[in-house]
Amino acid sequence: MTVADMHARMRAGETFLGLGVRLARSTEVAQVAKACGFDWLFIDMEHCSLDPDMAAQMAMAAEGAGLLSLVRVPGHEPTIASRILDNGAGGIVVPHVDSPEEIRPIIERCKFAPVGRRSMGGALPQLGYGSLPAEEHMRATNANTMIVAMIESPKAVENAAAIAAMDGVDMLLVGSNDLAMEMGIPGDLGNPRMEEAYRRVIGAAQKAGKLAGLGGIYTAPLLERYLPLGFRLVLAGSDMSFVLAGGRERVALARGIAGG
Repeated sequence: MTVADMHARMRAGETFLGLGVRLARSTEVAQVAKACGFDWLFIDMEHCSLDPDMAAQMAMAAEGAGLLSLVRVPGHEPTIASRILDNGAGGIVVPHVDSPEEIRPIIERCKFAPVGRRSMGGALPQLGYGSLPAEEHMRATNANTMIVAMIESPKAVENAAAIAAMDGVDMLLVGSNDLAMEMGIPGDLGNPRMEEAYRRVIGAAQKAGKLAGLGGIYTAPLLERYLPLGFRLVLAGSDMSFVLAGGRERVALARGIAGG
């Protein structure tokens, strides 16, 4: 499934669930995610020690498994982002985008003309290494490259409409935990102010013809409350959280049987 196909299906109302990759250091994680039923990988270079080479290998493995790969880069500098795209990623997630100006350098270097000024580095895995005329190559690559702006502060929520309106931005992804902290309500993800912020971001995305995604919400009551609002891309948890949860459950079981 191509990024363009997935994009079209999200626009038609499908919701795609992602696995955050923070702990894994093997391309096998893509096949594990596929076996679990996930639709995409969130490869996180912001909060772990993943280097560009490992991130690119994971992205290529995701491509082979039929999953979308989105790589969260460490910041707004575009060099890593463009290299990751040249080596297999389906899209780039840009953290802490508070204004259109902050994501502009990523768009410029990660989208081909007329949207940006991305450099052409040859045949791409996302296009099956096909040899296409330059203009067709550029159009097809732009259609199969997602640029995702993370909304993680009140300022970002306030500027959501302007960020979504940027040519080259495909999605607004709410980072719930950082947003709650910036709002002065850390951990209070059920606060009515959170839903108000979600609705504002979703509305801004829809008005611009873009998509909205959700991260940081994992409990059944909150998912039941927020998913129907219109989020199409959802980060459903990370490898770290699943290992911790499963490990603790198994230790508690074994210790209970062994009597301590």
